Amino acid sequence: MPTLKTASYAVQCASLGFLVLLGSGCAGTSNMHASVCSTPALAPYDPAEPVNRGIFAFNRTVDDYALAPIARGYRRLPDTVQSGVHNFVANFGEPKVFINDLLQGNARRSVNTLGRFALNSTVGLLGLIDVSGRLGIERHRADFGQTFGVWNIANGPIVELPLLGTSNLRDATGKVLSFAVSPFGSNSDTLETLSTVSTVGGTVDGRAKALPVTEELRTGPDYYEALRDDVAERRARFVVEGKAGQPMTPECGQEANNHER
Repeated sequence: MPTLKTASYAVQCASLGFLVLLGSGCAGTSNMHASVCSTPALAPYDPAEPVNRGIFAFNRTVDDYALAPIARGYRRLPDTVQSGVHNFVANFGEPKVFINDLLQGNARRSVNTLGRFALNSTVGLLGLIDVSGRLGIERHRADFGQTFGVWNIANGPIVELPLLGTSNLRDATGKVLSFAVSPFGSNSDTLETLSTVSTVGGTVDGRAKALPVTEELRTGPDYYEALRDDVAERRARFVVEGKAGQPMTPECGQEANNHER
C-alpha cells in the first residue's frame, strides 16, 4: 500500500509533468525577445472586490498584529544576520527558479541558476554566503506565475488569498503550485526542516523588505486599491522581464520586486 509521502511525491511529479507539457505547447507563442520597457498597461480586473476586501481585512489584521511587527524587529538585527537569512532563503529556492527557467525556455538563465546553487550550497555554506554573487554570477528571480505569463496565459481576475495576499488568478495558481512542487522530494527529515526554516525566514525577510513600500501605500485613501494596483504593475513588469530573459533596466522604472504584502 503506497505511503502518504509516496502519493505526495507522485502528485508533485504529475504536476511538474503537466507544466512541461503545457510549456511545450505554449512556448512557441511567447515573445522571448520582448522589450523590457514594454510593460503592458492593463487595469486590474477585480469582479469579486467585495469578497476580496473582506479577506484583505483579515490579512491586514494578521499583518498589523503579527507579521509586520516581527518584520520591524527583524530589520533591527545586524546586517550580516539579515544578509545570511536572505541568502539562505534565496539559495534554497534556486531549484524552483531553475525549473521555471527551463519551462520558460531560457537555457542561459537555467545554467546560471544551476551554477549558483551548486557553488553557494557548498562553498557558500548552504547559501548563507552568496559566493556566486561575489564572483559576478548574479541572482535572478523566476516563479510559476511569471512562467504562465511568459506562456501568454491571461492574468485573470484579482484573487485575495488568506495569508498569501493579493494577486491575479494566474499568479495565485502559481503560488499554490509552488507549494505542491518540491524539487528535493519529501523523504528527508533534514530537508523538511530546512524547507520549514526557509519558508519562515523567507516570509519574514520578504515582509521586512516590503515595509517601505507598504508603509507608503498605507498613507493613501484606499490601501486595498493602492496595494492591488502596485502588485499588478510589479507583476506585469516581472512577466516582461521573463519574456526578455533579462532584468529590467533602471530607465524603465522600478524593478519588479515582489512586494505583495
